Amino acid sequence: MKKIFNMSENINILTYSSLYPNKTNPRHGIFVEQRLRHLVNSGKIRSIVVSPVPWFPLAALFSSRYAEYKKIPEQDTRYGIDILYPRFPNIPFIGMSIAPFIMALFTYRQISGLLKSGYNFDVIDAHYFYPDGVASVIIGKLTKKPVVITARGSDINLISRYLIPGNLIRWAAGKTKKIISVSQALKNSIERLGVNGDKVKVLRNGVDTELFSFLQDREKIRERLGISGSVMLSVGNLVPLKGHDLAIKTLTILTEFSLYIIGDGPELNNLKKLSRMLDVEKRVHFIKPVSQEALRDYYGAADVLVLASSREGWANVLLESMACGTPVVATNVGGNSEIVRSKTAGVIISQRTPEDIIAGINEVMSNKCSREETRVYAEDFSWDETTAGQIEIFSYIKQESSR
Repeated sequence: MKKIFNMSENINILTYSSLYPNKTNPRHGIFVEQRLRHLVNSGKIRSIVVSPVPWFPLAALFSSRYAEYKKIPEQDTRYGIDILYPRFPNIPFIGMSIAPFIMALFTYRQISGLLKSGYNFDVIDAHYFYPDGVASVIIGKLTKKPVVITARGSDINLISRYLIPGNLIRWAAGKTKKIISVSQALKNSIERLGVNGDKVKVLRNGVDTELFSFLQDREKIRERLGISGSVMLSVGNLVPLKGHDLAIKTLTILTEFSLYIIGDGPELNNLKKLSRMLDVEKRVHFIKPVSQEALRDYYGAADVLVLASSREGWANVLLESMACGTPVVATNVGGNSEIVRSKTAGVIISQRTPEDIIAGINEVMSNKCSREETRVYAEDFSWDETTAGQIEIFSYIKQESSR
């Protein structure tokens, strides 16, 4: 294979995750890339990314999603980090139980090629427990390399409930050197699977406070975006668990508000239908996924961000919004209560209902906290602590392996 790297004298890792941005979908798994970028920028870690891409020949004829996968290059570089996008067969509807084995089988060749080319990585840094984490443990056994898996939310809270995936997750957890959890709540869930808590390290996601910044010219940006009056923002995939429908329902009472929903997904038509049925469609604005820079402007232009999810691991949108000076209203799921710990940040609601969201918005709007204070609160969530924690883990594993 083509040699795509320069060897590092420090710690070399192989980052393994199907959740990673690509040319077709530059926001896909962007939280994995953001964490890795800060880690690499420390100057102590070198990484090459292997990001498996699902492939099924006939599916592209019937699914636009699979057709988009075909456009992803086999190799790319983003922010100075080399990425391989090997294909693995994904059989719709019946492939869940065997997915880790197929993923491992069809990506091992590229990883073996990296070793033969001279990239002798010290640790496999895997993200998302299933199928990626399980596959990484299989590859770790084949390459005789230690594995660290980062749990991110639904892999533990949802997928582990299925019999075969759940058993494979437990097996992989037992074979890893260390598990990283993005929140204490998620660590608690991992322990409930029977995993020793001493093996799990909580390293939360941070926020890029340079990118997601306080808008000095907020009114000009609101004018450019066509935004006026009181604005509620809801960001995330258009799927039921994100609760965009609950945000829409609040508009029947919060008549002074308009709602901007940024995202795409299968619920789009249902959400539009709900807006028409409630006669609020003129105040609901659907925005397709935008760049990070454009998202920053929407955060800063809004008065409050609503996250009405039924399930979360660590919700990056909360930190991004607060870094732009916009307080949040969020359901008490996952790590949300670990993020929103002060009225300067926003409000955690106990029930996932339109009524509770309305009460939360009213509380946020009546708070005397300034947008500057909300921004200062978010600045405590930099990536520095997480980067230092990863370096400590990878350094220890490398030293242990060399004994």
